[in-house]
Amino acid sequence: MKAIRVQQFGGPEVLKIEEVPVPEPGAGQVLVRVKAVGVNPVETYIRSGGYATLPPLPYTPGRDAAGVVEAAGAGVQDVRVGDRVFTSDSVTGSYAEYTVCDAADVHPLPENISFAQGAALNIRYGTAYRALFQRARAKADETVLIHGGSGGVGTAAIQFARAAGLKVFATAGTQRGRELVLQQGAHRVFDHHAADYLQQIMDATEGRGVDVVLEMLANVNLGKDLGILAKGGRVIVIGSRGSVEINPRDLMLREAEVLGLLLFHATPDERRAIYGAIVDGLKKGELTPVVGRELPLADAPAAHEAVMQPGAFGKIVLIP
Repeated sequence: MKAIRVQQFGGPEVLKIEEVPVPEPGAGQVLVRVKAVGVNPVETYIRSGGYATLPPLPYTPGRDAAGVVEAAGAGVQDVRVGDRVFTSDSVTGSYAEYTVCDAADVHPLPENISFAQGAALNIRYGTAYRALFQRARAKADETVLIHGGSGGVGTAAIQFARAAGLKVFATAGTQRGRELVLQQGAHRVFDHHAADYLQQIMDATEGRGVDVVLEMLANVNLGKDLGILAKGGRVIVIGSRGSVEINPRDLMLREAEVLGLLLFHATPDERRAIYGAIVDGLKKGELTPVVGRELPLADAPAAHEAVMQPGAFGKIVLIP
């Protein structure tokens, strides 16, 4: 089979397509024939060698994929050959024509969702659900501000928040992105390049502020976020590319919280809740993954460059 292999850490050019044997599932595992692969920023950090935990070399990147179960190992009961599935982890890496996963890490993909959309589910929708409901404890009628609303986590969060009855504000830096945010169901969208966008948000809440902020770039925005929180507000830090200085008085005055998030820290019970909510939302039509670009598997280096560019629009997907 064809697979992307990384022989040394470095730039996107180290992503090489190679011919390797098809892996075999062990006990409690399944083999998935991959139809689409989701590309995430975290994979660029690992590939560069700058992530906290690194796999042994050589390795095949990726956790997110969608496809069809090709084979099942001993003891697998709830997954059958021929099932359409999306993955929440991979033993052998998902940037490949086949991937082996633990049976607990494959989930039903409803017929109304394409394989490309299925590859956009795991990290994006898992992160959005964990941020809103497990970390922020968001409730119906609260107001949430989603920075980077046109990106993968952003669109997922908009859909989850609307389905849960929240009032949804979002930011986007391009006209195309702002149109997408509104299409996904946001009540209001703001151009974060506008000098007065923070005042616009405060005006939209009649001076009260927002209850929850989902923050994708904390090193740029965190200090500003604290100034637009309502009393008891929560900022969930989903992404950051550096350090930031804040005024702790902004937290004190509002009795506010800043909470970090890492999807991989979810407990088994939390993971079951996350993926149960995703599958349920897909079946109900409340969740519709947005695919921005589809590229051939061999174009993984270009996908790694694109996923780090500003102005994110949906999910970048590789097609084996």
